[in-house]
Amino acid sequence: MRRRFGGHTEEEEEQINLTPMLDVVFIMLIFFIVTATFIKESGLDITQPDPNKPPDTVDPDKKSIVVRISSRNRIVIAQRDVDFRSVRANIERLHAENPEAPVVIQPHKDSETNTLIHVWDSAQQAGVYNISLAGS
Repeated sequence: MRRRFGGHTEEEEEQINLTPMLDVVFIMLIFFIVTATFIKESGLDITQPDPNKPPDTVDPDKKSIVVRISSRNRIVIAQRDVDFRSVRANIERLHAENPEAPVVIQPHKDSETNTLIHVWDSAQQAGVYNISLAGS
């Protein structure tokens, strides 16, 4: 026999209260929305040249500062092996000699991305912002 309290049966009163669970879900949703807006992705801005455009004529006074990265991550600037720590100083020296010269980085396909990023950052720290990436 079922007892009635106030006109309701026991089964009607034994419902799960969903309000605390919904509160937790909304708090988690707000947390994820707020944290997702503060995430900043970093990367390199690389613009590849248009293959249909004819190559520009090269001004002999505007020689490029070519930085080659070998398959063993050796860095070569102006036909000289350069220490990993002195890349910035070498680019600064060559940039002082020719301020209009862009930096062209030629990484080997087997070189590490870390070395490429180090050379790119070193060129920017040396004050050169005209940086190109060339395939080898």
